[in-house]
Amino acid sequence: MPDSSYFGDETFSFLEELAENNNREWFKENKKRYDAHLKDAGIRFIIDFGPLLNKISKHFVADPRPVGGSLFRIYRDVRFSKDKRPYKTNMGVQFRHSQGKNAHTPGFYLHLEPGHVFAGVGIWHPDSQTLGKIRDAMIENPSGWKRAVNNKAFRSRFELAGDTLRRAPRGYDPDHPLIEDLKRKDFVGITSLSRKEVGQRDFVQQFAETCSAGTSLAKFLCTALNLPF
Repeated sequence: MPDSSYFGDETFSFLEELAENNNREWFKENKKRYDAHLKDAGIRFIIDFGPLLNKISKHFVADPRPVGGSLFRIYRDVRFSKDKRPYKTNMGVQFRHSQGKNAHTPGFYLHLEPGHVFAGVGIWHPDSQTLGKIRDAMIENPSGWKRAVNNKAFRSRFELAGDTLRRAPRGYDPDHPLIEDLKRKDFVGITSLSRKEVGQRDFVQQFAETCSAGTSLAKFLCTALNLPF
């Protein structure tokens, strides 16, 4: 067990104040707080989670690099956004598949935001080709999909979430028994957490247990995409 917790009141206090002062001057004045309670804490969490993730699957990566690793950057890409606020007001950590090149690939996820703390598993906003492979896998193996998302371990922790289409995707039978799932644009399971939970010293072990409960969905997605699990 680690000597101290990873994400305490200081983590959330910083994010709350950042939401109210989302500008470069304030961030520069408070960067030491960010470094200590988000960046450094996140990197320590990633390092400690690595051996536990390896027990779940050797094909997912816990990368502690501060840039290009599992920890999402706090800096927002405002080039193509109407929202020009320079900083994200949440902390995100993704442990993605080793063959994935970006965030839109199967993985396990931790999200810290005041009032919105959760763990996730699956794939968010996959491209159209990837979406097609997942939907085709559901049609080819409907019982496998049902087992992946309806088994006791998964249901004990997770609920399916994400965006969906209003109508059946083009080329798919609108009367298919799995049509509501075929409409999904995201294939993610989400479980809500509390600030108290993520502030526990043994949270890394708790997070590992949560991720283990979501492996059925991760395995299905990997199989659909011809990725090893």
